[in-house]
Amino acid sequence: MTPDFDLVVRGGTVFDGLGGEGCEADVAVRDGKIAAVGKVSGAGLEEIDARGKIVTPGFVDIHTHYDGQATWANHLTPSSWHGVTTAVMGNCGVGFAPCRPEDHDELIRLMEGVEDIPAPVLAEGLKWNWVSFPDYLDAIEAIPHDIDIGAQLPHAALRVYAMGDRGANREPATPDDIAMMARLAEEAISAGALGFTTSRTLNHRTSDGRKTPTLTAEREELVGIANGVGRARQGVLQVISDLFDREDEFATFRRMAKESGRPLSISLVQTEMEPKAWRDVLGEIERANASGLTMRAQVCGRPVGMLFGLELTHNPFSAHALWQEIADLPLSGKLARLSDATFRSRLLAARPEGRGPFAKIYFVTFDKMFVLGDPPNYEPLQENSIGAQARRRGMDPALLALEHMESGGGKGLIYYPLANYAEGWLEPSLEMMKHPDTVMGLSDGGAHVGTICDASFPTTMLTHWTRDRSRGPKLPLPWAIQAYSSEAARAVGLRDRGVLKVGYRADINVIDYDRLSLCPPEIRFDLPAGGRRLLQRAEGYDVTILAGQVTYRSGKSTGALPGRLVRGEQAAP
Repeated sequence: MTPDFDLVVRGGTVFDGLGGEGCEADVAVRDGKIAAVGKVSGAGLEEIDARGKIVTPGFVDIHTHYDGQATWANHLTPSSWHGVTTAVMGNCGVGFAPCRPEDHDELIRLMEGVEDIPAPVLAEGLKWNWVSFPDYLDAIEAIPHDIDIGAQLPHAALRVYAMGDRGANREPATPDDIAMMARLAEEAISAGALGFTTSRTLNHRTSDGRKTPTLTAEREELVGIANGVGRARQGVLQVISDLFDREDEFATFRRMAKESGRPLSISLVQTEMEPKAWRDVLGEIERANASGLTMRAQVCGRPVGMLFGLELTHNPFSAHALWQEIADLPLSGKLARLSDATFRSRLLAARPEGRGPFAKIYFVTFDKMFVLGDPPNYEPLQENSIGAQARRRGMDPALLALEHMESGGGKGLIYYPLANYAEGWLEPSLEMMKHPDTVMGLSDGGAHVGTICDASFPTTMLTHWTRDRSRGPKLPLPWAIQAYSSEAARAVGLRDRGVLKVGYRADINVIDYDRLSLCPPEIRFDLPAGGRRLLQRAEGYDVTILAGQVTYRSGKSTGALPGRLVRGEQAAP
């Protein structure tokens, strides 16, 4: 007897992804789409028992940097370990297309500096079998993946392609340059790019210290490119900015959105320097929307947190000249030198000598450093900081930090909440998330491989915010699921997913909600050229389904690779 469906998920508590309360139901799948939701009498070729579990749409992460990894790897981990079934890359104005052969090294240095992906990894991993952005999309499409992937056109690559050294050196674009970039933007969107992205922050520099090519791009350039996107009649605009001159920057953003007719999003976090400024940014966005524009802030539900460790890019001693003597040693060599009493005492007595804020502030601010723990705690109490613990024990906080990093055979990690934690808790993040003009983003999956491990944001949303939080209000589970499914998908024009209703894509998670938990980040050396990266797993994702195929069971890949390149906006069924 021929089964009625390819797959049936039986008896779980189904959340539709639109904010509705969960209800016990079956979900049937045929030809990669949802064929029925409710009491399903027909049989499936495969049946999954979801009793006692929650069933959600696959999650959509609209802010990742898999631009390199997607060209050499089938598995876009760690995102695919956290229920993500669609990821959007090319954010923050950095990426690898369009690019002429003579500019390969320029874009590698930029990605290394901005997103902490080592140059040797990129040099070995990138095949560069593209020049134009449409070529790049074809290269991505040729590789099967464990999740769907959407690409955006990065401003830095576009600028260098159109202007050469003048673009890299931040010279003003001429009218002819702008016309060329606008034409290429229209071409990219027409070929399937989901949008255009740019960076206007001093934090983004090449690995040799030069500012990102897009930092000082003038208003006419940005508006001209946005108009090129607008001519394609689809696509989104994404920006990150220091907003030093908020009024002037928003005048540019409003023109970009108004003249192009396209939605625009702005990366938003709480900063240490201006801990209340995020409210002003949301006020500007509110006014823009009230005037008829479509503008949102991309926000996240936990600190943007740096990790310090003996094998990572940074630790509290990274800016000490003495550390440079052992920085390039393998872990065993570092531990051996650190066990030498003379070297150890000299290191603990030293002070940062490097330039920049990380050396002068962050590396010595032990009251902002925390032992991450198992399970990780992303809303730690100030009284549990390394500085506070050291004072209670009457010891040097630098020694306490060093001892922790040496624990577990040198694998101990220290957590430094870099953004969204100026007040020592996550109430500002909560207010941002609940604002009607925000959307969840900013995970940076695939980037900051030796510094940040935030691709686990969706799991934090489910565990911390809907179940475990003790320091303040929680969020409703249906709200959190909607935020990472239909809301995120619609923000980038993907209306065919993120909803468990008939006709939508069969991207589904079966989650043991009571058992769901985050594992501590770990260090792996599995990138091209033996490159190091931080990875973080989760427990409790029983099954992940992409386009009707089971891709993960209990966190382990099934080998199925139904993931495809998503070309352009997708209509709702």
